[in-house]
Amino acid sequence: MRILLVLLLVGYVATVHGNEPVDIGTRRELFTDSKLVQQIDGQLELRLHHPTPREIVMLHDEAWEGNNTTYHCVFKDGDLYRMFYVGRHSTLRKGQLNIGPSSFCYAESDDGIHWRKPHLGLCEFQGSRDNNIVMEPATAARYGARLGAPAVFKDENPRAKPDARYKMFLSGTNPLGMLPMKSPDGIHWSPMSDKPVVTDGAFDSMNLAFWDVQRHIYRAYWRCYSGGTTNAKEWKPLGVRAIRTATSTDLLNWKSQADLSYQSPGTTELYENGIHPYHRAPHLLIGLPVRYVDRAGAPSVSASDGSDRAGPERIRKWPDSLRALPDFELRCKRAALSERYGSALTEGLFMSSRDGVKFHRWDEGFLRPGIERPGTWNYGQQFVAWSSVETASPLDGAPNELSLYATEGTWLDKKGKAVRRYTLRLDGFVSAHASAKGGELLTKPVVFSGQRLSLNFATSAAGSIRVAIEHSNGTPFVGFSLEDCSPIFGNTLDRSVTWNNQQKLSQLAGKPVRLRFVLTDADLYSFRFCQTSNADRPAKNHDHTRDDSK
Repeated sequence: MRILLVLLLVGYVATVHGNEPVDIGTRRELFTDSKLVQQIDGQLELRLHHPTPREIVMLHDEAWEGNNTTYHCVFKDGDLYRMFYVGRHSTLRKGQLNIGPSSFCYAESDDGIHWRKPHLGLCEFQGSRDNNIVMEPATAARYGARLGAPAVFKDENPRAKPDARYKMFLSGTNPLGMLPMKSPDGIHWSPMSDKPVVTDGAFDSMNLAFWDVQRHIYRAYWRCYSGGTTNAKEWKPLGVRAIRTATSTDLLNWKSQADLSYQSPGTTELYENGIHPYHRAPHLLIGLPVRYVDRAGAPSVSASDGSDRAGPERIRKWPDSLRALPDFELRCKRAALSERYGSALTEGLFMSSRDGVKFHRWDEGFLRPGIERPGTWNYGQQFVAWSSVETASPLDGAPNELSLYATEGTWLDKKGKAVRRYTLRLDGFVSAHASAKGGELLTKPVVFSGQRLSLNFATSAAGSIRVAIEHSNGTPFVGFSLEDCSPIFGNTLDRSVTWNNQQKLSQLAGKPVRLRFVLTDADLYSFRFCQTSNADRPAKNHDHTRDDSK
């Protein structure tokens, strides 16, 4: 299977037209797509990696939260980690699904691991303001909107005004669309418009935006369907769930609307999208969409007339593995309302883009449901929170790692929905991986700035990486051949490559070059040409605020 994947990848990159050098300057390059890959030989492949499950960081057990709390977004704001989410509780009684009122809530943390729910005193719930509710449905209704599925972001636009440092979209109701909101602190909100500013879509999933610091524009992403009608007057979606985007200079006037496209063939139902700039390489947009899969073949949209309800006879026809998954009795109760509530499964995917529209989507599951246990392997698990953040490693002296947050425990009657933290190596989404038999990766021509080449890599004790810098015709520059390169081994985020005990590359800067990476029992996650010999080494535990992407 992996050999086939490599062959397909080589075939794909070979079809890219032209060999004009790509100016990468001093930016960090990852292997999340094949943009810079010219050729792969030997036992080497681009391998998707999977986050490691860590602790439950939050349980939504307050009365205004519950087992259906969703639409989490997490970002770093100075020394503080901030989380926003929509709280709600669902119950199954007498064959009916009862969804409690929604509440837009806030939590914060000093380390991204231990979270607190501050008592904001803003909104009344059951006679008390002692809660962390930022906004309730009545307030949204006064703006002509529902809470919907907002994603708060801190506006990095240098022209953003003090009263609009934070922004998000509510779900406008007439017409259906995205209503922009602003805030000076992320807690107190006011509308930026008296009507939705984006109206072509379904908007029944997380509606998000952010300031693209590389291209100096706002980008928005939202839910659409491939067919049917979805507006305030008629709701008849058809086809599959998809993702739509547009750009803006002011968050009010939008243009260049397009549906996302992928290099991968086939149709995939995508919930959420989780798209955001990767902070260590902001020219890359990474996405963490949720894949929706129904293992019983049920329709992906619930029928308004109840014709898709599944009774015992229908459930007996389910695949044995579906029937063997956790919480079977509760799964049957959900299926009695709409079969897909019991038979559908969700998990996180990974994708990346360089232009915000065309994405390289990895169809292999990125954040899988994991080992079977109560509250897992269901419709609602592994909805990944928007954005990703650096957090300290628990290993003394180890560099920071990347933290992602995802949901579990959906639908459980008595418990609140949980948020689990997952960790990944910085830049560790995809690696150029070689077995012990070894392999090579040759880049397309690039032009760089800087004085040294830094690698983020890991080898076995016996493994190694060597690098040659070559002319476009494949001959190495004098002094920069594979034979001149000192074998690299270890496991670090920042190691300089040396040739004949030298690392300075200033004489090659500005010239078209190819990089030939030769790996044995090793993973190469990213590379970067740096200006100085000790430039921005990754933080170790104590400093997780620095963005060294510039």
